[in-house]
Amino acid sequence: MSDLTQKAADHQQRKRKLSFPTAFTVLLIVAALVTLLTRIIPAGTYDKLSYANNAFTVNYTTGDSKEFPATQETLNQLGIKAELAKFTNGDIYKPVSIPDTYSEVAPHPQGVSDFFQSPVKGMYGSVDVVFFVLMIGGYIGIVHHCGAFTAGIQGLSHAFRGREQWLIVIVMVLIALGGTSFGLAEETIAFYPILVPIFLAAGYDAIVALAAIFLGSSIGTMCSTVNPFSTIIASNAAGINWTAGLNSRLVMLVLGTLLCIAYLIRYAQKVKKDPGKSLIYSQKAELEAHFLGKDADQPVAMTGKIRLVLTIFSASFLVMIYGVSSLGWWFTEMTTLFFVVALVTGVVAGIDEKTFVREFLAGASDLLGVALIIAIARGVTILMDQGMISDSILHGATALVTGMDKGLFIVVMMVLFAGISFFVPSSSGLAVLSMPIMAPLAEVVGLPRENIVSAYQFGMGLMAFITPTGLILASLAMVNVTFDKWLKFVLPLMGMLIVLAAAMLLICVYI
Repeated sequence: MSDLTQKAADHQQRKRKLSFPTAFTVLLIVAALVTLLTRIIPAGTYDKLSYANNAFTVNYTTGDSKEFPATQETLNQLGIKAELAKFTNGDIYKPVSIPDTYSEVAPHPQGVSDFFQSPVKGMYGSVDVVFFVLMIGGYIGIVHHCGAFTAGIQGLSHAFRGREQWLIVIVMVLIALGGTSFGLAEETIAFYPILVPIFLAAGYDAIVALAAIFLGSSIGTMCSTVNPFSTIIASNAAGINWTAGLNSRLVMLVLGTLLCIAYLIRYAQKVKKDPGKSLIYSQKAELEAHFLGKDADQPVAMTGKIRLVLTIFSASFLVMIYGVSSLGWWFTEMTTLFFVVALVTGVVAGIDEKTFVREFLAGASDLLGVALIIAIARGVTILMDQGMISDSILHGATALVTGMDKGLFIVVMMVLFAGISFFVPSSSGLAVLSMPIMAPLAEVVGLPRENIVSAYQFGMGLMAFITPTGLILASLAMVNVTFDKWLKFVLPLMGMLIVLAAAMLLICVYI
């Protein structure tokens, strides 16, 4: 072998060794950076107002608290432009920041022990989500053991043969509708084990399946219309009716969804025509073996028992969506639902007790990594809360936009909300933290407050596409795709969405 050939071989070997880190490592790096930031950014907080037992309580930065009568006059005196009814009926259920009360407090720098404890505390803080993920995995294991997935995938592949791109359209539109209406986000974790095999069988790669689900959820929540966890709570905290600004968000929802669909179909068709164009082509055999199984090409008869299992399976997700959107369900109820349907499926399929337990545990173990990622991400948020830097970042943002032209102001506000959402990834948490502080700034530059709500939604939604403290790393773990491959896929789309969102905000400001 010549020296030149040997050097080329060594170079390729080094490239293979220098692979992008896993989601676990990415999150631990983020946690380390946040730990460092708590030593750089001054600790500070706003006074907080909370409602309970027909009374308001103000928790001051000094550590003291005082109770006030639950009246509209109390809200007016505190400078909170929200209706009393929004607190009493539960629309605003988290402590609200009180304007003009920010003050620095004693530093709360996080140390090495806090850094290493954060994933453990994150597990305690996200145990409801973790159990939901594990229960979904166990249920998927039971259904897979019945052969129902293989039979269902083969049936769908036959039905959509030659029309595979409609899978993308249907999945993305339905999930976007769930996102815009009731904040369908964490619940989509349950869809990956179901839909990834279907997209792989249709000739696409795992990124297409991931994007159809994650982009659909993200664009839906970014352009929320009646979502109680963002639109309604943010509007209430801003002191306006949630219908204000609804038309512009509807237009953004339609245009944004169409843009995401067109972008994904273009990539999907390229992959289907030439699998080598896939961003994860090197994982093709591995992913197909994992999601489709060794016997995926062997025909499975659609028996009456399998039809019944698939009917129960489909119905369980419809019940979950109805429960979350109409009955006020959250993770306790959703986890219980999948526990019950797992048992029912086991009885219907005639699975014996030992086999049921083995397959259930095997399915749950497949999603254990996802559960741990969720816990570590929650630990990052805990570090920020303990370091008391979130309010300081918000206070600095308000000083930055003061005195700006209204067009520049609204675009910068979107960017600021995107940045703050990295530190406060919860949509409802960001709303009650920021809206009482940010919304009054609109009046200073002559804008209605609904523009601030739209800027909040667009900024937060755009950051959700890539922020490690959100759902993306857990979603990537579901399909065994690394963060760098996702960034390569999604960043061009994000650029287009940023331009579209900024244009929509400017149109609302000047027209």
